[in-house]
Amino acid sequence: MNKFVKVIIFSLLICVATACSYDPIFLNKNYEFKIEEIALNGNKEINSIIKRNLNMVKADNESYKKKYYINVNTTKEKKIISKDSEGDPSKFEISITTVYEILDNQKLLLNRKFENKNIYNNESDKFKLEQSEKIIIENLSEKISDTIISSIINLNDN
Repeated sequence: MNKFVKVIIFSLLICVATACSYDPIFLNKNYEFKIEEIALNGNKEINSIIKRNLNMVKADNESYKKKYYINVNTTKEKKIISKDSEGDPSKFEISITTVYEILDNQKLLLNRKFENKNIYNNESDKFKLEQSEKIIIENLSEKISDTIISSIINLNDN
């Protein structure tokens, strides 16, 4: 009986492990539009991540129906949320404010502003703190890219 249970558990684990195939939502998908130009203003670190992600969006061969121009303006703010009993920061918040416009042949189709925030704990090791902040900025910037791509897809569906 004990051997039988082990075989069943092992079989289930193999099935679960092989059945799960992760694919990024917006990567390796062909779209019926093309991002012709991306104009970026503001924080260079955030903008480079956004541009890299938006450049991954490819139209299927030359069969795209629409060309979009995107203007993005980003600002990053780091605030102290709470302090410990000695007055040293214990929690920080990174906030990225994004304003973007989607244009089609100089015609404004969409203008949006939104803010992404993340609260994190202070680290005694400043290198770890800096690495944590880089990861947070990377994740928030990828969310911004995904939001912009989703907006274009929604425009394209209408």
